[in-house]
Amino acid sequence: MEGKRFQNKVVIVTGAGSGIGAATARRFADEGAYVVLAGRSEGKLQHIADALGAAQRSFVHVCDITVRADVERLVEAALARFDRVDVVVNNAGVGALRSLLDVTDEHWHSTVNTNLSGPFYLIRAALPHLLKTKGSVINVSSVCGLGADPGFNVYNASKGGLSNFTRSLALELGKHGVRVNAVSPGMTFTEMNMPVFEQHPAMQQAFESRIPMGRGAQPHEVAAVIAFLASDDASFVNGVDLPVDGGGSASSGQPLFM
Repeated sequence: MEGKRFQNKVVIVTGAGSGIGAATARRFADEGAYVVLAGRSEGKLQHIADALGAAQRSFVHVCDITVRADVERLVEAALARFDRVDVVVNNAGVGALRSLLDVTDEHWHSTVNTNLSGPFYLIRAALPHLLKTKGSVINVSSVCGLGADPGFNVYNASKGGLSNFTRSLALELGKHGVRVNAVSPGMTFTEMNMPVFEQHPAMQQAFESRIPMGRGAQPHEVAAVIAFLASDDASFVNGVDLPVDGGGSASSGQPLFM
C-alpha cells in the first residue's frame, strides 16, 4: 500500500459489484478516496459498499452503462454527493466465446455497447469535471485488445477499440492536464471466471501454461495497477495500455482472456 494517495478525491468505478471492479473500489477506498460504485445489481454493489465501511465516503448508483441517460445520471449523482470527479475507471465489460456464425446481432451490440459505448458515454459526461480537477481516466481493456483469439471475435474487436480509444483520448486531452490510460488484464480469477475453471480444470492448466509466471492474476493485482496509473506517481504516464498478464503478451502467442 502506498498510503493515502487519493485522500478526498472522488473516483467512479463501473462494474464495481464484483471482480476487478470490486477490488478497485476497495483499493481506492483504502487510499482515502470517495468512491462511487456503479453497476447493474444494487445487491452486489451494496455488499461491496458495506464491506468498504465508512458509508459517508462511498455510495451505490445502479446504472446501465449502455444507456447514455443512465450514465449522465451517474455523473450527476457523483457531483450531487461529492461535488467533483477526479478519476473514472471504466471497468464494466462482457464477453463470451462464440464462433462468428453463432454471433447474433444482439450479442454484437450488447458486447460493443458495454465494452466501448459505455466508456465513451462516461468519459464524455465526466470530462468537463475532469478538466477542472486535472483528473484521469483508466479504461480496463484486455490482452484480447492487444491481439486476436479464436472465438472471441466480438470481444477482441470491442477491447481493441477501447485500447485505441484510450490512445486517441490521451493525445487529445493530455494538453489539458487529463491523463487517459488503460490496463489490459490477462487470465484473472474473478467471480465470473472461477466456475468455468472449476468445471474445466484442463482449460485453466492450458491457460496458465502459456503465462511465464505460471498462474492467473488475482483481482487485487489488477486493481493495484489501476490505482498506480490514476495516482500522482504516474503523473507523466499518458496513453499507455499496460498489460497485467504475468508476461503472457511478451510472447508471440497470447493467453486467452477469461
